[in-house]
Amino acid sequence: MTTPDQPSGDPTDTAAGATYSYKPSLMGAAFEARLEPDALGWQAGGRTGRIPYGDIRRLRLSFRPVTMQSQRFLTEIWPAYGPKIVLASCSWRSMFEQERRDAPYAAFVTELHRRLAAAQSSARFDAGSPPLLYWPAVTLFAGVSLSIAALFVRALQLGALGGAAFIAAFLALFLWQAGTFFRRNRPSTYTPDNPPRELIPTGK
Repeated sequence: MTTPDQPSGDPTDTAAGATYSYKPSLMGAAFEARLEPDALGWQAGGRTGRIPYGDIRRLRLSFRPVTMQSQRFLTEIWPAYGPKIVLASCSWRSMFEQERRDAPYAAFVTELHRRLAAAQSSARFDAGSPPLLYWPAVTLFAGVSLSIAALFVRALQLGALGGAAFIAAFLALFLWQAGTFFRRNRPSTYTPDNPPRELIPTGK
């Protein structure tokens, strides 16, 4: 159950990966999350909350790139009561920059899964995009890819080598970027002791 934070005598856990903070918007306050011995605590500006691990009913990991950050991962947490909690691997730094926070995000998400596994959580663990969004998008992706390939063939038939080269480069970039998104976000479920590696960043 999500409840306002009140002093309970339980100290905040200081284990590795037990805290994470980021700015979800440029003008808003930072969002801070912490893993306590028996609950997920959070704070956003003047709002605070605490979700016992047993009250987490659903969790989703996904890969969600945005315009200014092509390597961005999300963790969405649905409690039994209260608002959904969203953690992103990138934090707003300025109007034109989002900072990657891969290492602290990965450490926090990994530790959260470890604690949910230890608590024998009955939550549902989803990976990737919702199926009702994913499969229509895959169909559209395939159609657009075939259309671009057809333009490439037509340009070759007309002898427009410069145009064909441009189309080929665009098609390769499109297939690489969109293909990465769809590969990582294929809908699936998993267990908390084995979170999908492709949806937890590595690096800095």
